[in-house]
Amino acid sequence: MAERGQLPFPAKRLCCRPGYGSASRPGQRAGGTGLSSGALCAGPSSATATVAAAAAALGLLPLDKTQSPESLLDIAARKVAEKWPFQQVEERFERIPEPVQRRIVYWSFPRSEREICMYSSFNTGAEDLTTVPGGTATGTAPGGGADNTAVDENRLPFRRGIVLLDGGYVDNVLQVGFHLSGTVTDPAMQSEPETVCNVAISFDRCKITSVTCSCGNKDIFYCAHVVALSLYRIRKPDQVKLHLPISETLFQMNRDQLQKLVQYLITVHHTEVLPTAQKLADEILSQNSEINQVHGAPDPTAGASIDDENCWHLDEEQVQEQVKHFLSQGGYHGSGKQLNLLFAKVREMLKMRDSNGARMLTLITEQFMADPRLSLWTQQGTAMTDKYRQLWDELGALWMCIVLNPHCKLEQKVSWLTQLKKWNGMDVCPWEDGNHGNELPNLTNALPQGANANQDSSNRPHRTVFTRAIEACELHWQDSHLQHIISSDLYTNCCYHEHTENLLFDSRGWPLWHEHVPTACARVDALRSHGYPQEALRLAITIVNTLRRQQQKQLEMFQAQKKELLQIGVTSITNLEGWVGHPLDPIGTLFSSLIEACRVDDESFYGFSDFSENMGQCKSLEYQHLPAHKFLEEGESYLTLAVEVALIGLGQQRIMPDGLYAQEKVCRNEEQLISKLQEIELDDTLVKIFRKQAVFLLEAGPYSGLGEVIHRDSVPMHTFAKYLFTCLLPHDAELAYKSALRAMRLLVLESMASLGDTSRPHHIASVVPNRYPRWFTLSHIESQQCELASTMLTAAKGDVQRLETVLESIQKNIHSSSHIFRLAQDAFKIATLMDSLPDITLLKVSLELGLQVMRMTLSTLNWRRREMVRWLVTCATEIGVYALDSIMQNWFTLFTPTEATSIVATTVMSNSIIVRLHLDCHQQEKLVSSARTLALQCAMKDPQNCALSALTLCEKDHIAFETAYQIVLDAATTSMSYSQLFTIARYMEHRGYPMRAYKLATSAITHLNLSYNQDTHPAINDVLWACALSHSLGKNELAAVIPLVVKSVKCATVLSDILRRCTLTTPGMVGLHGRRNSGKLMSLDKAPLRQLLDATIGAYISTTHSRLTHISPRHYSEFIEFLSKARETFLMAHDGHIQFMRFIDNLKQIYKGKKKLMMLVRERFG
Repeated sequence: MAERGQLPFPAKRLCCRPGYGSASRPGQRAGGTGLSSGALCAGPSSATATVAAAAAALGLLPLDKTQSPESLLDIAARKVAEKWPFQQVEERFERIPEPVQRRIVYWSFPRSEREICMYSSFNTGAEDLTTVPGGTATGTAPGGGADNTAVDENRLPFRRGIVLLDGGYVDNVLQVGFHLSGTVTDPAMQSEPETVCNVAISFDRCKITSVTCSCGNKDIFYCAHVVALSLYRIRKPDQVKLHLPISETLFQMNRDQLQKLVQYLITVHHTEVLPTAQKLADEILSQNSEINQVHGAPDPTAGASIDDENCWHLDEEQVQEQVKHFLSQGGYHGSGKQLNLLFAKVREMLKMRDSNGARMLTLITEQFMADPRLSLWTQQGTAMTDKYRQLWDELGALWMCIVLNPHCKLEQKVSWLTQLKKWNGMDVCPWEDGNHGNELPNLTNALPQGANANQDSSNRPHRTVFTRAIEACELHWQDSHLQHIISSDLYTNCCYHEHTENLLFDSRGWPLWHEHVPTACARVDALRSHGYPQEALRLAITIVNTLRRQQQKQLEMFQAQKKELLQIGVTSITNLEGWVGHPLDPIGTLFSSLIEACRVDDESFYGFSDFSENMGQCKSLEYQHLPAHKFLEEGESYLTLAVEVALIGLGQQRIMPDGLYAQEKVCRNEEQLISKLQEIELDDTLVKIFRKQAVFLLEAGPYSGLGEVIHRDSVPMHTFAKYLFTCLLPHDAELAYKSALRAMRLLVLESMASLGDTSRPHHIASVVPNRYPRWFTLSHIESQQCELASTMLTAAKGDVQRLETVLESIQKNIHSSSHIFRLAQDAFKIATLMDSLPDITLLKVSLELGLQVMRMTLSTLNWRRREMVRWLVTCATEIGVYALDSIMQNWFTLFTPTEATSIVATTVMSNSIIVRLHLDCHQQEKLVSSARTLALQCAMKDPQNCALSALTLCEKDHIAFETAYQIVLDAATTSMSYSQLFTIARYMEHRGYPMRAYKLATSAITHLNLSYNQDTHPAINDVLWACALSHSLGKNELAAVIPLVVKSVKCATVLSDILRRCTLTTPGMVGLHGRRNSGKLMSLDKAPLRQLLDATIGAYISTTHSRLTHISPRHYSEFIEFLSKARETFLMAHDGHIQFMRFIDNLKQIYKGKKKLMMLVRERFG
């Protein structure tokens, strides 16, 4: 990372020559022999003794320790270099031989590549590469781009640094004291020329404390050039020129040599150095200058002072900028993933016991708290996005880990507590349950919760994401019992017989740890996070043993009260705070701690010497039953313990939490834990654990989510039970079905009406998009219930008794028609698989479920009804003719009349069904007869929508057809609309019944009313068709229909159209009663056309006056065309011309004010 200052490394302490002023250092340096490099000697025996004494003072090397092939000088120098700042070494010993100084300087550079990798990219090396591809562990540093979904591993800074090192692009490497410099060449690429980067690194106590690179990289972590130079120093230390700090060299020069050095330096770099050199010279020559008030001069190569903090270099400004940038993207372009990678980096630092972990998390938190969206969401009363909420959860969990560091100093914890309380007190600080702002604070308690209900959320103090971390600051690790648990595998007390609830040991003498379970598990997480895996494992085992003992005690308590509880039929919630979905994820922590202990890992895989080679390897996750721990039963292992604690947590009866986010988190964490369990291959040992826990869950009453009696607000067990069923089925089918059937219940949907809270306004329930105001995830829960039922149906194929039991459970417990329909479809698919004969029992189950859906949705609106009805007919067809006949006999309880005729009867009478069922003539006629009877019944019940279908279905049966026609006639005058009658009339004509069509058409016209301006009415074509039909039948029929038309139609253009059609051709050659017509055109002067002509002229006159009332100039031309059409109609009368001119004159007189319009009328009509 590029530094902002002019000087690359501001000196941390001042160095001066011996005897310079009264404040000079007491330590004296040995004279040197000039500048040297390369070969390093062991030094005199006094040097060895000096450093050995220093190492002994540190407690790192006993004075009487047996010597190894490595020299004592190197051993001691290495230990001193790791622990002491160089100034402390100088002040501690009066004389430090030059060889000793060289070895301390030599060993002060970091020796592990793991830290270089950690600080050069998001990748944490071989451990986390097991999640690639698709995992969140892969990626580059933030500045490398926001979307890192498909990042090539070779683009990681650490990898690129190795490539540069291996390619020989590192040159001019020089170590002066605690300062390393060199040049790294970026080879030319297709679009970029070769560039040379100057790299400088300062280090102290095996940690890099500052870096600069001329590449200008602005990022959180080190660039590839810094990586290359660092790895060069680690891998090729003997090829690096090593010098003592520059101040040591200067001490060895006389005045002439110093002047020569300065002048040469100015000459070589006069453009950069000369202004600064002159300024410093002026200040030194001034007696009162600030520079002369202190002794010595800064030396950037002299190492750290005693007061300097020993930590790896972290660019705080860049951390803040990057986090701010990611937050500003609002979750887009992979920013959420990048923030998760930053959190993972914090965890990695904590695991390495790197103090920058807490520093980095503080910087991240400050940017999160400064996010402007927080105040906006608070003001608007809206909830933050789900992914953003998860980031806040991780933030809170990380702070919990940090404050629970078992070896943190008191002043550190006080400082963190102060900062946490500051953030916690801010108005924008998010709440732990996600219900920030106005997210239905009262709705979550809209219904009574029973005797042990939570107090009203509006009266509870709101817990923020930092509340648990603040509370954890009060926790400590000084409890002697806890210390013994985490520090020893042999801590037992077989003589312990204290008869209290919170025993320290069980009957076997094994230790127990009675503490609030999430808090105890948070300790485990803290131990793991801070690099104490064995201690975390010991505590995790103790907690699980405690939970198992509590399980047994709970079972005994329930058995003692079982009869009384079963008689009451209700119970209270025994766990108001569930472990799955808890903010601290206690079960997930225990499971992860135990499962990590049984992974098959080669220890050399994480060796630091070949770390970069192992980095790219991805090891598959394999779990084994490793040798038993002291506090495990015979045959048990970490793996069995991990599985058992997961089952304990998943099966816990706990109350559904308040709020959308908390409820979604319960579902999400349950699915995540089950997903982890599914990665483990079951063997006989694990199957025993499953059996044991399934039996307990079924018998443990109110302590289990699968108990006989549970609270109606308990979190449902459907997802867990499906997993349990799948695992147990091959080994113990009876237990598998018993568990799954017990889990099918969903009490919250039973008897809701009687449990409503009448004290609250009725409109409250409508605010929440669920049938039950408290349960925001109800739709997801019901879908999981459906999944469980489908799994059981699939498994029960071929077993009549099992299928009947599952069917009863579905009908009793599932309340959603869409889910029952889905189950019916699933059962049908399973029953009719292509590779086997149909399973008739399963088909009947499918049909029974389909019939239930039909009954449930008959009186409600459901957009899938047509699909459901069609499917039911298909299912009945697959079973046989008796099933089809049954649904037709009982159609009124299953279908609407329209569905019964248009879908059921029509499908049953289709040729495909007849062929599919292989029916003989008698069976075929019987089935068709049932369909016709169904059609006639529907037509009687709903003639408007079913009459046409009934006529169509009964067409081939004379008696049935006549019956259907009579139903239509009876309904024509009362309940049917003109459009329905016209449709049936057209059908009749098409089928060769013109007189019946005529009768229905005339009835339809009487129902019609067309006003003067409805010249585009959809019924116009029907009227024209009816008149054409009447005209084709004869003069008498036309004479009968024209008065009806005149009465119902007032639109002039429609009437004129009818009039013209009637005058163009002769009426039909055959009229009523078989009388022949004369074949002459009908006269307009005689009835019935005279009546139609007069009505048409009258309609034109009325329409003209109506249009002139509100006419605008832009419609003048259209109006003139309308008058032209009117004139054509007027002229059909023998005195039509006179009538029209009289009409025009009348218009001129009445509307003389419309001068422009009247002028147009005169121009056209005179």
